[in-house]
Amino acid sequence: MVEERHIHLKDRKRIPLYHINTLIVGSGAAGLNCAEYVFRYLEERGTANPRDHVAIATNFLGGGTSNNSGSDKQTYYRLNVLGGTADCPLDFAKTLTAGGCMHGDLALIEGENSARSFYHLVENGVPFPHTPHGSFVGYKTDHDPRQRATSAGPWTSRFMYQKSLVQIQRYGIKIFHHLELISILTDGSGPKKKVIGAIFVDRSRREEPHHGLTVIQCQNLVVATGGPGDMYEISVYPLGQMGSHGCLLEAGAVAHNLTESQFGLASVDPRWNVSGTYQQVIPRYFSTRPDGSDPQDFLNPYFPSMRLMATDIFLKGYQWPFDPDKLTEYRSSLVDILVHNEVFYRGRRVFMDFRENPRSGSGLREFSLEDLEPEARNYLVNSGALQDTPIRRLLKMNPLSIDLYTERGRDLFAEPLEVSVCSQHNNGGFRVGPWWESTIHNLFVIGELAGTHGVKRPGGSALNSGQVGALRAAEYIVFHCFADLLTERQFRYLAKDQIQVVFERIERFLHQGESAALGLQETKREIQHRMTEHASQIRRPDGVRQALSDATQMRKRIEQEGLRLEEKKDFLKAWQIYEMALTSEAYLTAIDAMIARGGGSRGSHLITDEKEGIRPHPMLGDEWNFLPENKDLRGEVLEVSWDGEAGQFVTSVTPVRAIPEEQYWFENTWEAYRSGRIYGELG
Repeated sequence: MVEERHIHLKDRKRIPLYHINTLIVGSGAAGLNCAEYVFRYLEERGTANPRDHVAIATNFLGGGTSNNSGSDKQTYYRLNVLGGTADCPLDFAKTLTAGGCMHGDLALIEGENSARSFYHLVENGVPFPHTPHGSFVGYKTDHDPRQRATSAGPWTSRFMYQKSLVQIQRYGIKIFHHLELISILTDGSGPKKKVIGAIFVDRSRREEPHHGLTVIQCQNLVVATGGPGDMYEISVYPLGQMGSHGCLLEAGAVAHNLTESQFGLASVDPRWNVSGTYQQVIPRYFSTRPDGSDPQDFLNPYFPSMRLMATDIFLKGYQWPFDPDKLTEYRSSLVDILVHNEVFYRGRRVFMDFRENPRSGSGLREFSLEDLEPEARNYLVNSGALQDTPIRRLLKMNPLSIDLYTERGRDLFAEPLEVSVCSQHNNGGFRVGPWWESTIHNLFVIGELAGTHGVKRPGGSALNSGQVGALRAAEYIVFHCFADLLTERQFRYLAKDQIQVVFERIERFLHQGESAALGLQETKREIQHRMTEHASQIRRPDGVRQALSDATQMRKRIEQEGLRLEEKKDFLKAWQIYEMALTSEAYLTAIDAMIARGGGSRGSHLITDEKEGIRPHPMLGDEWNFLPENKDLRGEVLEVSWDGEAGQFVTSVTPVRAIPEEQYWFENTWEAYRSGRIYGELG
């Protein structure tokens, strides 16, 4: 039974205090799965009342990415389990690491535990399709040399979330609602620093004298709060999805690969990826003025033939993220560049129209399915999708993708769909070890916040990684880190001053908010615009450098002057915007450092160089010239950490760990497993 107690601050404010061995922050598919595994492992160990030892804290149950994001058929990438298709964890790991800057041991772990995690979801009831023989079919996705992808439809991650939530409720695991993580309580310093708890703001109690502050003491803290989606102006993340990057950075956790995010085509209202069949049915692309006038088939002049343009649109289905390797010689990422050019530089709106095939013009002849490249033509033939219009092909291939928009007030039979190139996923995050423990002891980071991926990743591999990370963290916690909590007296001694600092910081925000020059929303919009303009798919070195300087100045100004509040309860928004400012500075620090190291264009971003760069297309100006990737840097990972004393971010480089080649003898492994020694062998 999790009981409320209290801790008193200097001014006699009573702060609610709870004690739990393992606390999971975040209620997405990764966080819920981790809680589920912790409970089950405790039960297997014979622990009395396992529900008394694990709890979940969330600001809004069901409000995260897992329950609110997807695509045409949202992909789950896993080890191939179909019939005679050859695959193994080592080959899986080689695919994950192919793009560089990903640690080989983590890739192998994700491969070794992929089938295990996938079948757990199947047993939970996620409706992945299978053949009459029980084989789970697959298809090809981006950066995938095999057909390892599968899907439960547009809402794969929603099914994962919902089915796991059923288990959480069945187990009776405590869920703390309305809690926003704002600080991590630690003991020690440097390599010996460890977690002892966390501080939250209870949104429902912000106007009480203690400002809703809530403290949870824990032995193990698992953070699964997702990516920093709200940091970008144009994003497919759910509104308000911010992650906990600033909080973890301030605590001393080391981040890595913050330079590597994915950007791709998505509808802007509703926010939804237009990948897969949305592209494979080959809709018409056109742009208009802001008022909807002057429609132009803007792609046409940039392609030498309808055959090539239509095939490139098709290929965007499984070459969906923007990729500089697929840009020159009229390849599929040229579409992304041209869409971006229309929206950001010509000030126009771009639409996909499923009622029409691509139109002729600018020297291109009429569209014909017979004229497609063999890869596209054969795919449509095999899918029985040779209907005369994109919407009819979509109805044949994936009717659920139409229903999804219908439910959100968009009739694809009657109107075009406005799109843009949006922020979609952060491949980087926080450094974790083989059990998903961060650089702070007993602090585990899972899901997108961990960012175990390198420069490129196969579509859907993030879902696999989140499930594997949840499994690994839970196993390590229960079988290696499940120790007694500090005594209440010890905890109060170690935590009280840290809690006081947080309380005083809130008081300062409230005091400054009476007269601060910087408003909440305009500051947030400035951060979002800066990140979209300088830290998304197009990165101009001079612009990045200036953006970093501006971000640093903004963060310092917020520290010194605060933010103007409309209401006292808005102090939480002020706290969040400060954390967003800090996070954006960390990302820009990493991007600027990578440009300086000569990383070049890689992953899902372009580094421009008007003088020395490659022209992506003859009709585009010098400002689009880009530097190719420096593949020599694939063997290292750029890390970022916060130096609290100096008040600045510092970067460092660490070599990529190779894929392990150890050969394990059964009897020795069996003995190490039974003794628990396996949990110490990998660090």
